[in-house]
Amino acid sequence: MVSLSAQCAELIKESDFIVALTGAGISTSAGIPDFRGPRGLYVTRQYDPDRVFDINSFYRDPKPFFDFARDFVGLEERIQPTFTHRFLAELEEAGKLQGIITQNIDSLHQRAGSKKVYEMHGSFWKNFCLSCQEEFDYSEIKQRIPREKVPECVCGGVIKPDIVFFGENVKCFSESAALAEQADLFLIIGTSCVVHPAASLPSMVSGRIVIVNQTPVNLPLFNVVLTSSNDIDAFFQEVNNFLKKDL
Repeated sequence: MVSLSAQCAELIKESDFIVALTGAGISTSAGIPDFRGPRGLYVTRQYDPDRVFDINSFYRDPKPFFDFARDFVGLEERIQPTFTHRFLAELEEAGKLQGIITQNIDSLHQRAGSKKVYEMHGSFWKNFCLSCQEEFDYSEIKQRIPREKVPECVCGGVIKPDIVFFGENVKCFSESAALAEQADLFLIIGTSCVVHPAASLPSMVSGRIVIVNQTPVNLPLFNVVLTSSNDIDAFFQEVNNFLKKDL
């Protein structure tokens, strides 16, 4: 019997317009907790997502978010892209992968070398004052977050990272939808596809869909041709080995 990783390698070789949709599961092996996994934020309640990531809660009291942000800054200085991040960057360099649509805010795709990254939920790398719209680089904010309970602009306004909170519109959805519609192979990696509107993207795909996620993904789509619940990095290491054999 041909393994799932070998089948995935064949699909990659046959495809010219590959698009990846990634979620928190691609970064858990780098040390970043996900939300809905067995040890995710919703289960452990290490942070209360409704207080930390809800935009109205942030407006009322931004401190719970910056408590999380202090831990994120500490993680960011230690974490490195995973094998799968680097694998996708190599697929892009080879001209196979035409774009990565990610729900993650960790920018590990860019650090791995990917250029065509569409961050639907934004990232920490841009920050702005809620009052006067002054912009701040992450290099400055990451120095201030450990020292200040809530970083503020000189005007007195709260500085907000350019990430999408619950209750805000996602970014670059039209570009992401256009990519999904053009994909002849759509890789769903590390996401359960339950958060909209990102969860609607697979329904726009007319090409083949491959799902690699350690928890179930409920997508009633006729064009899902392969689903694996294996460890994500281990799976794509095997895929990579099969691809290298043919070089």
